[in-house]
Amino acid sequence: MSTLALLNPFTKARPGPVEYPPVLRGVILIAGLSMTVLAAFATLRGITGIAPMHPNIRHLAVALHVTTVLPAIPLGAYLLLARKGTDLHKLLGRVWIGLMVTTALIALFIRPGGSFSWIHLFVPLVLYTSWKVVSSTRRGDMPTHRKEIVGLYLGALMIPGIFAFLVPGRLMNVWTFGWPNGFF
Repeated sequence: MSTLALLNPFTKARPGPVEYPPVLRGVILIAGLSMTVLAAFATLRGITGIAPMHPNIRHLAVALHVTTVLPAIPLGAYLLLARKGTDLHKLLGRVWIGLMVTTALIALFIRPGGSFSWIHLFVPLVLYTSWKVVSSTRRGDMPTHRKEIVGLYLGALMIPGIFAFLVPGRLMNVWTFGWPNGFF
């Protein structure tokens, strides 16, 4: 049994569906672990008051967005790396898609300056890809399901996450680095 197969203690080792190639599994593992640790660090600094206060956390939409996206990071990585097709995988997959759709819909209510920004382009992407993930699963089209789920995780969760940490003034950036008004 591989080390990553041990991530799912609820199933016995048995032949399963084709897994992702080792390089992609490595990318998912590194991205998921890095983003989870960074998000946990930022959140801990934010909720304990160590990080500078950020006015956006008082907005209900921002608080709900952060609350739904944070568990989606490690859960998505777990689902991509653990044994597929089990009852646990199916249940947690539904939870993860629910978190992603909820996060995307909540983002529609986050409009700094009163209008949509370029980051809102991820909302229709998440909604469409989530629909494709669910519909391909129901059809039993696992190659499409695997392709779409990796795209959703890396493209619609990791890319905006990276920007959330790197763009000065954004909540995660301020909570991580303490740069409320930029780098200087």
